[in-house]
Amino acid sequence: MALNLVNHLGELNPQWFREIKGRLKPRNILIAVAVSLVGQLLMLIAASTQLPVTPPPGEYTSPISHQYCTGGKTYPGGMNFLCIRGAGGSFDINWQSWCQDVFFWMGIFGSIVLLVVGTYMLISDLSKEEHRGTLNFLRLTPQSSTSILTGKVLGVPILLYLVAVLALPLHVITGLTGRIPLSWILGYYVVLGASCLFFYSLALLFGLVCNGLGGFQAWLGSGVVLISLWSSVSLMMFGNNSVNHYPIDWLLLFNPSLLLSSLVNSISLDTPNPFYPNNLRELSWFGLPVGASNWGLAGFMVLNYGLWTYWVGQSLKRCFHNPNATLLGKQQSYWLTAGFEAVLLGFALNPPSRTIYPEGLPDGISSPDLFHSLACLLIFNLVLGLFLIVALCPQRQALQDWARYRHQNRSSRKGGVMADLIWGEKSPALVAVGLNLAIASAMLLPWIALWPRAEDKIPALWALVLNMSLIVTYAAVAQLMLLMKTPKRAAWAATTVGGLIVLPLIVCGVLSISPSENVSLWLFSPLSWIAVENTTVTSAFLAIIGQSLMLGLLSIQLTRQLHKVGESSTKALLSGRPPVAIQ
Repeated sequence: MALNLVNHLGELNPQWFREIKGRLKPRNILIAVAVSLVGQLLMLIAASTQLPVTPPPGEYTSPISHQYCTGGKTYPGGMNFLCIRGAGGSFDINWQSWCQDVFFWMGIFGSIVLLVVGTYMLISDLSKEEHRGTLNFLRLTPQSSTSILTGKVLGVPILLYLVAVLALPLHVITGLTGRIPLSWILGYYVVLGASCLFFYSLALLFGLVCNGLGGFQAWLGSGVVLISLWSSVSLMMFGNNSVNHYPIDWLLLFNPSLLLSSLVNSISLDTPNPFYPNNLRELSWFGLPVGASNWGLAGFMVLNYGLWTYWVGQSLKRCFHNPNATLLGKQQSYWLTAGFEAVLLGFALNPPSRTIYPEGLPDGISSPDLFHSLACLLIFNLVLGLFLIVALCPQRQALQDWARYRHQNRSSRKGGVMADLIWGEKSPALVAVGLNLAIASAMLLPWIALWPRAEDKIPALWALVLNMSLIVTYAAVAQLMLLMKTPKRAAWAATTVGGLIVLPLIVCGVLSISPSENVSLWLFSPLSWIAVENTTVTSAFLAIIGQSLMLGLLSIQLTRQLHKVGESSTKALLSGRPPVAIQ
């Protein structure tokens, strides 16, 4: 019977069966069980050390207060309570509050371990498969990419899943003892599962794309996840006003611990949890109070994870069987940009921007709030633009094929070169990146038009145009670098674009150039929005003209290079030049 079940599972997903067969060895299972049990024991020991200690008889000379005691508060609004001796002589303990803290911290550390260690294991596994040459064998198997990658996600961290399952009873018991409803606990597990699916899919994509980093690759990927998770946890610990009504609130949704703190603090206790952003209830998206209830927050987090897991999955499907393919098709990128901008714009609609004040801004609402939201949006758009450059720019071989055989493509003959630049898979990405940024800017224009003060709108438009033209310039530089003959084209492109981003900021910092004193250099930096409030129309217009001229020269050079690499060998020989070799 057991053999038939194993065979059935192997037929259902051979890759998953292959992964668990190589990992579920008795020695590995014993180690996983020991790690889980010891970790839970250490957690309980650490939590027990936080309980108040009853002093020996005769030494109880002054009142003692503690957060787990049951007496009255030492002062209004405080966190500590007076400790009262019970019938046995020991202090009465608020076990409900203590169990809630154990539940909270087990969830915090458990989610970090699941996401960070699981990310490391998946990236490391792909790196080993690539080193052994078995990854290409997997690509040639008749299994679909979805089946293989699903087997990886379910099988590679199987021992980590075992550690987590063994910790579930203690976590559920402490939650129920802390009066947290079982339905809320199960809702948290759904959110945690969605976060694991997102981060694990992202880890697979990172492992497939950045496979030239060797053993450092897994450390880099898991380190980035650890820093991002711990940063948001620290924000909850030390910043009670974590929700600031800016687009950066979106990043909080990628940490499942946000829902965990909401569940704990939804229980009506006299003891507040200090590790909770007390204004989470104000979290809204297009005016919808998504943070007002636990179920609303949980549903919104699952939708957010699902949306971006879908896009990561699309890139995985394209890149798994064809490593040289771009991460996204051009048509897919337009939908991605529209969705990305819609999600961020919903968080940018803070109270100053939702209402038009014909008689000026009321007291307590300042125009800089709008610029802060715009600054966050432009930074996110810069990150989006850099991702689009990576995701859409084809390599030299694809560009050479497009330039040489484009006239034989039916779709190219129907729509002309421009249609091919907009929709073609192998065409240069310059037009597609520009069109994506135009979509993003067009979605921001109505929001800027509703700003209450007319004098704030012109600098915002300058910042939007400067940001867009600079990113398109980066795309032109990257596409030119990817046409080089050197085998390290991607590294050269990344280094050059990174230098163009960082160098103006370094120069401004070294020379102590303030945006309010000398705006010229700042207008050519990725933080041009800092200087637009202090610049004149002439300076901003000249900066846009300068960026346009730079972009035009790069486009002309790119066109020449494409004509050169697209020449046939016969034409190159007849013109007296050696044929361009395929690199």
